[in-house]
Amino acid sequence: MGRGSTAAQAVALGAREAAGAVRGVPDALERAGTARARTFLETATGGTRLVIEGAGGYDFRTGRGRLRVVVPAQGAASGERKPITELFTPGALYMKDRGAGVPADKWVRIDTAALGDGNLVTGGATDPGAAVELLRAARDVAYVGPAEVGGVAVGHYRGTADLGEAAKAATPRMRGALAAAAEGFATDAVPFDAYLDPEGRLRKVRHRFSFVNAGREVEVASTTVLYGFGEPVDVRLPPRRDIYEGTIED
Repeated sequence: MGRGSTAAQAVALGAREAAGAVRGVPDALERAGTARARTFLETATGGTRLVIEGAGGYDFRTGRGRLRVVVPAQGAASGERKPITELFTPGALYMKDRGAGVPADKWVRIDTAALGDGNLVTGGATDPGAAVELLRAARDVAYVGPAEVGGVAVGHYRGTADLGEAAKAATPRMRGALAAAAEGFATDAVPFDAYLDPEGRLRKVRHRFSFVNAGREVEVASTTVLYGFGEPVDVRLPPRRDIYEGTIED
């Protein structure tokens, strides 16, 4: 579906055009350049539900972003939260205020290709760039109907992304992380709901991941909301002297 097409037109275009619209999201966001982002990661295992929230910005041209992620503190009273600063870069995730034993002024650097999930869920927020790249491998896409996200009229699409195919189709900076995710999850199939504005830009996407942890299947729903396109996003990597290289406790 070309730029400027409306959600109403999509239902008449059929499944092929709907799939094309969703697969074109990464290119539309690269044209937009930057966006503000909000993230929500929900996990459910053994009857326990955990919600982690994040807010910040992302540059889709450089693959860099910054989020302030809020994680409920274990054993804390209701409402008490622990903030973590996360920097997303091609191939690496930097985290500050993450892990016991890490000095307050130090950052932890993690190679995303070395993570079993490619950092789709490990950091408490899906890298917005990875969430978008998954849509390049969208299949069985259907146009659900018109909707609204943040006061903006959008088209709602539903389908499944294939992790293995996404790794092959992804830009080089995301390929390693998605290839790791294809190996680490219980299934390559990732159901999604995506909401596109008339410019073809993603306004919201919800992915549902499934993996096995300690013999139990864990379901994770990751939601990314984008807005404020074109706003400046400043991501400055910490100097080497500020990277912690000691043992990290959970």
